[in-house]
Amino acid sequence: MNYRNGKDVLPPSLLKELQQYIQGELIYIPKKQNQRAAWGEISGSRQMIAKRNEDILRFYSSGCSIQELEQKYHLSSESIRKIVVKTRSKHKLSYSEIGASQ
Repeated sequence: MNYRNGKDVLPPSLLKELQQYIQGELIYIPKKQNQRAAWGEISGSRQMIAKRNEDILRFYSSGCSIQELEQKYHLSSESIRKIVVKTRSKHKLSYSEIGASQ
């Protein structure tokens, strides 16, 4: 996030209006909702976690126990179970969408 001086970027009338509410302090002006990236999209975290979850489901489906996956991924058994259920249901959804389109 870059610091920008209000007098350099705002019209004088808007600057004067803002000065009625805040003076000499930093203020964050968020992007418009439709321009904001979702969590993890820019950093790649979202894709990394999605891949991890796919790997967990794959290992679980091939016979790995919840306890083995807990140790491998440093997650609680409850988290592993939730990931397996959620990822499995996402796969079922995508398979049914493929079947419906054929």
